[in-house]
Amino acid sequence: MTFVERIIDGKTLRIETGGYAKQADGSCIVRLGDTIVLATAVSDKNPPKEFLDFVPLTVNYQERFYAAGKIPGGFVKREGKPSTHETLISRLIDRSIRPLFPKDYKQEIQVIVTTVSADGENDPAIISILAASCALCLSDIPFDGPIAGVRVSKTNDKLGVFAPINGLNESNLNLILAGGKDTINMIEAGALELSEDEMVEAIMFGKEYLKTLVDIQEELIKKEAKPKREYIPIDVSEDLVNKIEEIASEELTEAVNIKEKKKRNSTIEDIFNKVKESVLSEFEDEEHVEEKTKAAFEDVVKNIIRTKIINTGFRIDGRGLDDIRPITCEVGVLPRAHGSAVFTRGETQALAATTLGSKEDAQIVDDVSEEGYERFMLHYNFLPFSTGEVRRLGPPGRREIGHGNLAKRAIEPMLPEEDEFPYAIRVVSDILESNGSSSMATVCGATLSLMDAGVPIKKPVSGVAMGLIKYDGGHAILTDILGDEDHYGDMDFKVAGTRDGITALQMDIKIMGVDAALLKEALEKAKKARFFILDKMLSTLPETRSNLSKYAPQIKSLVIDSDKIKDLIGPGGKTIKSIIDKTNVKIDINPDGKVNVFGSLDSDLEGAISIIKGITASLKEGDVIEGVVTRIEKYGAFVKILPNKEGLLHISQISNNRITNISDVLHIGDKIRVKISNIDELGRIALSRKSLLNENPDEDKDKE
Repeated sequence: MTFVERIIDGKTLRIETGGYAKQADGSCIVRLGDTIVLATAVSDKNPPKEFLDFVPLTVNYQERFYAAGKIPGGFVKREGKPSTHETLISRLIDRSIRPLFPKDYKQEIQVIVTTVSADGENDPAIISILAASCALCLSDIPFDGPIAGVRVSKTNDKLGVFAPINGLNESNLNLILAGGKDTINMIEAGALELSEDEMVEAIMFGKEYLKTLVDIQEELIKKEAKPKREYIPIDVSEDLVNKIEEIASEELTEAVNIKEKKKRNSTIEDIFNKVKESVLSEFEDEEHVEEKTKAAFEDVVKNIIRTKIINTGFRIDGRGLDDIRPITCEVGVLPRAHGSAVFTRGETQALAATTLGSKEDAQIVDDVSEEGYERFMLHYNFLPFSTGEVRRLGPPGRREIGHGNLAKRAIEPMLPEEDEFPYAIRVVSDILESNGSSSMATVCGATLSLMDAGVPIKKPVSGVAMGLIKYDGGHAILTDILGDEDHYGDMDFKVAGTRDGITALQMDIKIMGVDAALLKEALEKAKKARFFILDKMLSTLPETRSNLSKYAPQIKSLVIDSDKIKDLIGPGGKTIKSIIDKTNVKIDINPDGKVNVFGSLDSDLEGAISIIKGITASLKEGDVIEGVVTRIEKYGAFVKILPNKEGLLHISQISNNRITNISDVLHIGDKIRVKISNIDELGRIALSRKSLLNENPDEDKDKE
């Protein structure tokens, strides 16, 4: 076993190889504190039987519950399908390493990163990016690494890395950055209204630490890396590309100027079908010629589009570089949803609906590093008809989970605090039409939907997707990119925020050479676009509605003594279940004693509140209460003074007159006023009616 160690910001980072998973093409263990991840990389040795126009990479991040000394919750006591958290980290790793494989390498690659120890302080997500990179570099798989990942936080105006997981709650920045010594491959950030300058500063700060993390890997790679394997490049030939350019470039130049997506795509498809026969006959001896012809045709279209944008400053749909597509907003479109909106920008359209609920409707979180619940959920659905396709409907894929998380991260800082607005909030964004940046349409639609629902958000949030094309010595930053501009471009850069700063950022880069100046230029252009979009949104709904929907659950709150929580819940939850059944409400109890009651009718709410007050009332000596006689014995009567509390009214304390038979004076079911005369150390209550009669003698006449 070989290892390297380095102390970074007071923490020891250790990478070792040669001891575990030795049959993988490459493997390593990375340790930070007591958090340990195992990364493996394996690639098929045989060339694919079919031509692929993409790098066949699969990345899986997984967490073992034993890593934190836990047994999985629920009925099935083993790890199951990937959690949302695992899916998001898988995406982070994938987006960081994917651009670094040779374009012509088509053997299937699988990278698996497993958290085997978690100390609850050091974040496994960040060292997983480093571990995946190191495993690939140690293997014989072609890979242009190493790279690393770093998380940048900002607390009390001070930037830092490797912040404790629980310390991120105090930070107004949560930035994950991946890249090499001089490059940035991927950015994922959530922020509390940071300025563009602050965001660039944080990115450059994190970039310096990437150099150190790459240096550590290189020390191990020099000692233990395998020679890179020889492989047969599988890609389109330059001759094939030149032939298609010769035949189709003139027609394609006209076709890419068609503004409407469906018409443009169908025209390009017709051109492809026309040139295919000629190309196939000339290159009929080339293996996979039909698939390669399609890929070569794509390259020609890509070059024409990029040349047009760089040379003319005009885009596929005729817009200038900074122009935003027409925007329309609608609110209140769904009569029974608690809030709803449709946000349309060009040929991208999102239907967002908000639903309010109680704490029991919140998302339960139970993973290796966190337990609790999330009161805000944002779910994104990319429907096949949105792009005119036929696809099988199924559970959300990685892309849908990632886009939903990005929109959630953008909006969450602007939600009211739970004390102010104790509802669980769920927003669903259904994409009805897609041609570029449906995730940012989701941010805008979700914001309007929340405002329509009467959720008192602090500030409205808008978002926009930016693009970059670097070609033939020039570059162009594109505002509000189309789907094709994303596909053929070099960078996808999504920014969301309020008028006062950035709340979320996501960037994927397909090329090297994006520097601070370029990032700042893109962020400044995005800022202008965000403000423009925000103005359009607020022209439809200037402020949050003052009232909730009549279909939303109403809420009443009260505070009880925290010592009384157990009385309200009752043995096995019997008491609280009884209240819920009787009054048709939902009840949330917080550890500090705040109780929120949710219901549709005021009468139900008032009934539940009354019962709760009765159960949790604090009794003391001298209190006068009206109770009900529940049992009569020779020595006295038992009187129910609270829903779950009885006291003893001794025979000597019933009347001023001597009583030989209590049933002559009291009967089961009688309502009587009593005073608490004593509460002993066991909580037993002694009552007196006699003392009240002495204060008001007439009260006893009917019983004498």
